[in-house]
Amino acid sequence: MGPRKCQVCDEAQSKYKCPACLIPYCSLICYKKHKEVPCVKPESSSEPKLTSGPVSNVERPNLVDEPSEVLQQWQLESIASSSEIRDALKDEELQKLIRNIDCSPDAENELNKAMEVEVFRIFTDKILSTVSPQQ
Repeated sequence: MGPRKCQVCDEAQSKYKCPACLIPYCSLICYKKHKEVPCVKPESSSEPKLTSGPVSNVERPNLVDEPSEVLQQWQLESIASSSEIRDALKDEELQKLIRNIDCSPDAENELNKAMEVEVFRIFTDKILSTVSPQQ
């Protein structure tokens, strides 16, 4: 699949997609022009699902042994703003591991299994170096 043309000006190569309707556009000017008319994300049954299996929300209490284990606001913001962490989260294998941990009734066991996978260990090292850079 080659480069796509901007569907707003129909001249330049698109670099971006509207987050709502996924229409390709090339610049801020075209984005603003596009946003003059409200748009919605098209419903498509042919879109692949992100999950590889059934997802269920597992309700579990947030238990913390040590209050010092709870991340502070600045640490959460550091994680959220880290381009290195964002790039790592694009990895489908890592996404699947995180999803398995989150959806598992035995999250601690899933976490232990994930720690045996190199991509997950590298990711956790990035998180740790972001929240405690001096250690």
